Amino acid sequence: MLSAKSLFQEILDDDRTFALFCSIAASGESQGGWENGRIAALVPESQRALAPKIARHGADEDKHGRIFTALMRKRGLQPVPVPPETDYTMLLEKHGIGLAHDALRSDRPLTEQDIVTYLAHSRVTEQRASEQMELLRRHFADHPDIGRAVRMISGDEDNHLAYCHEELLRLAHAGHGRAIQRTLRACALAEIRVYRDVSLAVMHHMGRILGWSRTKSALLAAGIHAVYAYERIAGWRRMVNLRMPRRRDALGGPPTTAPEFA
Repeated sequence: MLSAKSLFQEILDDDRTFALFCSIAASGESQGGWENGRIAALVPESQRALAPKIARHGADEDKHGRIFTALMRKRGLQPVPVPPETDYTMLLEKHGIGLAHDALRSDRPLTEQDIVTYLAHSRVTEQRASEQMELLRRHFADHPDIGRAVRMISGDEDNHLAYCHEELLRLAHAGHGRAIQRTLRACALAEIRVYRDVSLAVMHHMGRILGWSRTKSALLAAGIHAVYAYERIAGWRRMVNLRMPRRRDALGGPPTTAPEFA
């Protein structure tokens, strides 16, 4: 019987698929760390109070990248090349979601609208990250090899999502409400397409390595398409609502470290 737990267990048990999974995750997290670091450096004067929180977000993402790399090394594995079609972060940029890397590489300060775009993009992608890590935490929180990493990263992703909610609500009260809702909707609809495409690509590579049958591959692909259909009709709405989080100022302190991993 196919289930999220049995599927990930199969990927976890094979060195080749585990290395690919961790390499994809580490690459995405490291890219997110760089993006947040650049945004923190370019925050406009009117939003300077956000800079430490954005920097904290970036430090967390860098830490996650190091954790995934350390998990590979713990098993004597080396990172492997990330297939372009599985690069979630870069595909989002290609579809015009978030801030363009060309802008982040320059020294020109960002605008308040850029900060709205950044936070809306983060609110959507952190929703996905929080849900994915919650799924792994549910099934593997006590796993001897990856349990501690899963718990730490999951907690960080929950903090990131809370921070996005709080800061977007603050900007909405400051007069950016319509721009926020418009940007959130565009980001959500683009993200669910990219997530579908990346999921199909990742499952294709995993199936090729593990020798999945055509039937199994077809069932998994059908499941991915079914999730997309639901998200296209109604599921995307969970990514655009805003509510004040129970945990306020979630990124207000120093980043947590991961000495046991990196």
